[in-house]
Amino acid sequence: MSQKDISKRIAKVELDDSTILWRNADIEQERRIAIFDLIEDNSFEPQKTYPNNYAGPYNLHLSVQEGRLIWDIRTSDEKRLETLIFGLARFRRPVKDYFAICDSYYQAIRKSTATEIETIDMARRAIHNEAAELLIERLSGKINVDFATARRLFTLICVLHIKS
Repeated sequence: MSQKDISKRIAKVELDDSTILWRNADIEQERRIAIFDLIEDNSFEPQKTYPNNYAGPYNLHLSVQEGRLIWDIRTSDEKRLETLIFGLARFRRPVKDYFAICDSYYQAIRKSTATEIETIDMARRAIHNEAAELLIERLSGKINVDFATARRLFTLICVLHIKS
């Protein structure tokens, strides 16, 4: 872990498995990597003052319910601190674009040249970066996260969007 304040971080993240209706090996790998990387190094600082001035580390439970992204923020011993609910409309396009480019990327890995793979990967990273910026903007005033944390959280939001 970096030299960031170790209390202002996510110690554990869980996705509501009932939300994820379909998986494949590529998506499972993305999910595992995003969760591992997120736990290893993140910056997560809710802006609300919690009882007893609790300031982390946090357990985060993510789910999608009725078209809304639910952020269930808990203490390290699973006491609920806050539940944030975000509409997903602003993320529909970035998620759709990200899935499309990831599909192209996974296909390219199997049958394209290194140059073609690199081009697709650059486009994939650009979409991911834009979505991370959107997430940082959407969380503004509620939770401060750094760019790397936002990228990993966006990956998990994508996993929760899988429907078929």
